[in-house]
Amino acid sequence: MADKVYVAGVDVGSTTAKAVILDSDRNIVGKSLQDVSPRVAEDAETAFVKACQDAGIDREQVALITGTGYGRLKVRFGSLIVTEISCHAKGSQFIYPNTRLTLDIGGQDTKAIRLGPNGEIIDFSMNDKCSAGTGRFLDVCADALGHSVADLGPMSERSKRPTKITSTCTVFAETEVSNQLARGRKPEDIVNGLHHSIAERSISLMRRVGIEDEITFTGGVSRNTGLVRALEEKLGRKINVSPLSQWFGAIGGAIFALEELEKGNDPSFTQLEVSS
Repeated sequence: MADKVYVAGVDVGSTTAKAVILDSDRNIVGKSLQDVSPRVAEDAETAFVKACQDAGIDREQVALITGTGYGRLKVRFGSLIVTEISCHAKGSQFIYPNTRLTLDIGGQDTKAIRLGPNGEIIDFSMNDKCSAGTGRFLDVCADALGHSVADLGPMSERSKRPTKITSTCTVFAETEVSNQLARGRKPEDIVNGLHHSIAERSISLMRRVGIEDEITFTGGVSRNTGLVRALEEKLGRKINVSPLSQWFGAIGGAIFALEELEKGNDPSFTQLEVSS
């Protein structure tokens, strides 16, 4: 690829659609984030168009587009489909090359992905049967506290003594939060307790695949500084969190697209499924 070309990754999750534009030098030149409505296909395309605008290019300049995430099949304007597990792994090692374990917490599920030094997926485990410990879990608990989910990280950092939260079910946790408030527990201590509960659940998932030295946290929930702190306290080490962590799936998708072009594959093929 002598001339600079552009590729895109569009990660359609349960709550947001993220898009990233990458150039042939592997520079991130544009990105966007779009709430997901019942019109998922339209939201995916809107995210892509906004990322192109952010990059200052026309959509026709993008040679290959990868769809990934929960709604990857809705990226009908794309030519490549890759699972979110593969894309989050790829994005993690692109930003943090020494990543050996990726923790992805999204709106509806949690994934632990163990990686080899060359980016190969050694093992993975996911919680997709219940929304406990996910973005949805935090949304519901924030509503019970009368706050937005964006408030939870700063709130928990003011806590001196976390309130123990025993419920792992989203519905029961909401009731437990309300009961703890009625007992006079401080909201910041309740939130801190929620974060410690999620951290314990996440670490249990990570142990299934094997705790590694370098861990990267991806997905929208990685923006929650209180949860990051709880994870680090329980793990006894720092974990990688980037301002781009919410876009790691889209970044990984764009890398997959670029690798296909570098192999000389025809970008006009449709719906090629890459599962690992």
